[in-house]
Amino acid sequence: MTAKAYAVPAFSPRLLHVWRRNSLVWRKLAIPSMLGNLADPMLYMLGLGYGLGAMLSEVGGMPYIAFLAAGTVCSSTMMSASFEVMYSGFSRMHVQKTWEAIMNAPVTLDDVVLGEVVWAASKSFLSGMAVLAVASALGLVQSALALWVIPVVFVTGLAFAGMGLIMTAFSPSYDFFMYYFTLVVTPMMLVCGVFFPVSQLPAPFQVATQALPLTHAVELARPLMNGAVPGDIALHLAVLAAYAVASFYIALVLTRRRLLK
Repeated sequence: MTAKAYAVPAFSPRLLHVWRRNSLVWRKLAIPSMLGNLADPMLYMLGLGYGLGAMLSEVGGMPYIAFLAAGTVCSSTMMSASFEVMYSGFSRMHVQKTWEAIMNAPVTLDDVVLGEVVWAASKSFLSGMAVLAVASALGLVQSALALWVIPVVFVTGLAFAGMGLIMTAFSPSYDFFMYYFTLVVTPMMLVCGVFFPVSQLPAPFQVATQALPLTHAVELARPLMNGAVPGDIALHLAVLAAYAVASFYIALVLTRRRLLK
C-alpha cells in the first residue's frame, strides 16, 4: 500500500461527474450559501473600509476602502475554498461516506479528490467574483485590467482547496479544523497585506510573508483592480501554482493512506 499511496496521480474525465454531483447538491442551497459567503467579507470591506477609511487619507497610494477591497477578494476566496474542502468535504468523505459510494462506480479515488479540489475552487471563485462585483459597483475598480483578477481568483482557490484538503485527510472530527483556521488562515489574513501593507511589518515578518500564498494573490489582485500592472507576475503565479500542485499531491497521498488500507 505504501508504494501505491505515493504513485503519480492518474485522472480521467470522470472527475467532472464528481464536480457535477457536488454542484447539483449545492444548487439546492445556492442563495443562502452565497449570502453566507458574502457576509463576512462585506462586513470587513464596508465596515473597516468606510469606518477606518474615514480616519486615513490614503494607504498604498489609494483610498483605504479600495486598498481593502482587493485584499477582501482574495481572503474571501481563501475562506470559501477552505470551508468547502474541510467541512463539506469531511462530511462527504467521513460522515456521509459519499466518496465510498462514488468509488463503487468506475471512478477512482484520484478522480474524487481532484473533483473535490476543482469544485471547491469553483465555489470559491464565485465568492471572489461576488466581492469583485460589489467592489466594481461601489466604484472601487479603476480599470479593465481587473478582468485579469478572474484567473488569479481561480488559481488562488485551487491553492487553498489543496491546503484545506490536507487537513481533511488528517482530521478525526470537525473540531480539528479550528486549529487550521486559528493557526494558519487567520494569521495569513493579518500579515499578508489584506488589511494593511506588508511593508508595515518588521523585516523578518516581511520575508516570511513571501512564502505564503495569500500574499502573492493580493500582490496580483490589488494593482489589477487599481489600474496598474503587477510586478513579478511570473513569480506570484508560480508560487500559487506550486501551492496548488504540491498541496493536492500531499492531500491525495494522505487520503489514499486513510481510505485505501
